[in-house]
Amino acid sequence: MRRRRRDQRGAATAELALTLPLLIAVTIGLVWLLAVGAAQVRAVDAARETARAVARGDDEGAAVARGQQVAPAGSRVVVTDRGDEVVAEVTGSVGGPGGLFGFLPSVTVTARSVAAAEETAP
Repeated sequence: MRRRRRDQRGAATAELALTLPLLIAVTIGLVWLLAVGAAQVRAVDAARETARAVARGDDEGAAVARGQQVAPAGSRVVVTDRGDEVVAEVTGSVGGPGGLFGFLPSVTVTARSVAAAEETAP
């Protein structure tokens, strides 16, 4: 008695058709996570630059404008001058990837930086 082997033609194509959407979803998710990480780094840089500029004695409005240029789009930059130190806080939002992933909420990134106020020459 001979056993018949099942025909395996097309199995690889069927497996690829089933796994390809999952691989694409994972790739989009990873790219979105990289975008969130990059936005966090930009928020940290913006807070640091703003605090240092105000601590140096630069105009606060110009320092905030510089921080908003560095921060993610639509971020809020707040400066608090405590006399001996300057605190800059940056808050921004990174939207979800959209499309099929429209159900994902936006992610809020925040950063805070403190700089010692420099003494100005008389």
